[in-house]
Amino acid sequence: MPAINLSDLRAALPRGARLIGVDPGARLIGLALSDVTLTLASPYGALARGKLSANAAEVAEIARRQGAGGLVVGLPLGMDGSFGPAAQAAKDWGLALGDAAGLPVALWDERLSSAAVNRAMIEADLTRAKRARAVDAAAAAYMLQAALDATAPGLEAPEAWG
Repeated sequence: MPAINLSDLRAALPRGARLIGVDPGARLIGLALSDVTLTLASPYGALARGKLSANAAEVAEIARRQGAGGLVVGLPLGMDGSFGPAAQAAKDWGLALGDAAGLPVALWDERLSSAAVNRAMIEADLTRAKRARAVDAAAAAYMLQAALDATAPGLEAPEAWG
């Protein structure tokens, strides 16, 4: 299944359904969850990156428990907006995750989400150990919040990356 525009995904969700933000990393997958009004994103947790089938089963179970109807997968575009190898890998993995979990996927630019979250955590005087435990989920929430804000009803949404 190809990626869909986030505005279209929002419109297709049943009333009260949430979105799961996914920040795919090499070792951990950061997860965030929207509220039922698709207004606020909150950190949910992180999964150890493993076999796609196992990660998809975990994400599908979270979606079932939390009433989520779709995924917003972070897309690490280059600083100049270019679509390089990292973005292609994240897109391929995110689409495969959605297919395996049975959930539609929208892609969203997540440039600098981890850096912004790390900066905020340093300013809040969190220790390196505390930052390491929380940064993946917080980065997923940061990315999902940006996506929710940019596609709020009444705003013109950017096109999805396909």
